[in-house]
Amino acid sequence: MSGIVIAAPSSHSGKTVVTLGLLRHLAREGLDPRPAKAGPDYIDPQFLAAAAGHPCVNLDLFALGADRIKAEGAGLRAGGLAVVEGVMGLFDGANGEDGSTADLAQALGWPVVLVADAGAQGASAAALVGGFHRHRRGLPLGGVIFNRVGGEKHARLLREAMARALPELPVLGAIPRDRALGLPERHLGLVQASEHAALEAFLDRAAEVVARHVDVPALLALASRVERARESPAASPPIPPLGQRIAVARDVAFAFTYELTLKGWRDAGAELSFFSPLADQAPRPEADAVYLPGGYPELHAGEIAAASRFLDGLRAHADAGRTVFGECGGYMVLGEGLVDADGVRHSMAGLLPVETSFAERKLHLGYRRARLLDDAPFAPAGTLFRGHEFHYATTLREGPGEPLFAAVDAGGHDVGAAGLRAGGVRGSFIHLIAAE
Repeated sequence: MSGIVIAAPSSHSGKTVVTLGLLRHLAREGLDPRPAKAGPDYIDPQFLAAAAGHPCVNLDLFALGADRIKAEGAGLRAGGLAVVEGVMGLFDGANGEDGSTADLAQALGWPVVLVADAGAQGASAAALVGGFHRHRRGLPLGGVIFNRVGGEKHARLLREAMARALPELPVLGAIPRDRALGLPERHLGLVQASEHAALEAFLDRAAEVVARHVDVPALLALASRVERARESPAASPPIPPLGQRIAVARDVAFAFTYELTLKGWRDAGAELSFFSPLADQAPRPEADAVYLPGGYPELHAGEIAAASRFLDGLRAHADAGRTVFGECGGYMVLGEGLVDADGVRHSMAGLLPVETSFAERKLHLGYRRARLLDDAPFAPAGTLFRGHEFHYATTLREGPGEPLFAAVDAGGHDVGAAGLRAGGVRGSFIHLIAAE
């Protein structure tokens, strides 16, 4: 099949809503689209999966590398039309432009459609698009969709300006302003898809807007120009399986998992089971590893603290020497206590000597290269992982204890030790994406 990348000059240009509307429209038309998200993101993929009716994978060029990206892209295209939503601005990457949406599009060989916010511009919008068009040679920029257009007169002005300045670059759509197409947000981005009370109605509305104001046949024709490259499937999972039978926490407090990680574990022969800490479910006793992903435990700290079956089950696994692994929110739950935004302390599992707080927030953001400092059941000491941090928690106390990783940022600058380990229990604020 074919593939296309939806990008924008900057965040908040409207590319998420355009991508959601396109995916839902294509799904309603029976074209079976396959969604993907550029870069490290947990929230957008939930919406993209809901719109398309298929799981959404993250294509993070910085963390996964070009070979794996090409293999995953080939897999997406084999299933149906692949639609990738970009991240931030088109040329924004981990360290300058490294791993940007533009880099991803070139690695895949897929055309880019630029979603430009024209809400406060007239003919100047053509200059903005022209700058992006000429910034990098070889970038397959195939067209532009103007968003937040004021009406027919405004749309005509934009099209005429583009025809004069960039006749080779088609205007594929002009989407009018629509406050109903806004998505609610919180400190880490959008509210999760499962928390959106009217998600289906929202997606259907977005699809109708795209069908009415975007030249979808022209966009599909653009996507169909993708040439088939020689690609081979990835030989190993991005992250080695934590065990043979892995119990994965999954609910609105523990929702930050990467589809490629779970798929990789299954493909490697691991058996996955899921449980909800918020429903006071314990991990299955027969599991030899427990995975607590990130999410929003700070919003549900009281419920987690009161979930005795969950906490006792978690402690039983730790006492038996089995692997227990927590990332970000999961790491905080493995700690001794969590202070919520109102300053109320809640006791957590007490398996690692760490205490965290949201009463005083501080943003921690960026890619990480993390070197494992001990031999773990899933990887030997010295294994290098690529991942990212994105949280607002403040560490009140960490340790004494053995650190889990030695970490550097995307530029190679030392950011010190990360996380803790105690017996079979390990955790850190780093979300792992792939082993190097």
